[in-house]
Amino acid sequence: MDEFRPDDPGVNSQLIERLRTAITGEYNAITCYEVLMNQARTGHERQQIGEIRGDEMHHYQVFSALYQQLTGETYQPHQTGTCPNTYLEGLRHAIEDEQNTVDFYLESGDMAPNEQIKSIFYRIAKDEQQHAVWFLYFYSLSRY
Repeated sequence: MDEFRPDDPGVNSQLIERLRTAITGEYNAITCYEVLMNQARTGHERQQIGEIRGDEMHHYQVFSALYQQLTGETYQPHQTGTCPNTYLEGLRHAIEDEQNTVDFYLESGDMAPNEQIKSIFYRIAKDEQQHAVWFLYFYSLSRY
């Protein structure tokens, strides 16, 4: 990733705020998906949720690095809300959260000032969509 400077044209407060939101969202997902992984009904589900959690850790690192490059600062997120108590509630929450995150990242990519930042948001949005499909699959299996 090339270096960005805080004074780069197009780097505005709205993009910086969206990066804070993304970092916090990824942080919350990492925490809740660990809980969800431990509630999983099968080894396959546990393994796949673990892989999703690994993706979220990577996203967190990418967004944190971008934030630091753009601002020269480190952003420390905090847990917002609580994780659902049951596996089924956790899956339902994960589906909704991942779908909302896809929209948020696509919108963020659309407003990004250059192709590299756009690409970061779009690539991560694709991962989030894939996560939603996995969670929907596990939710469907859990309903029977």
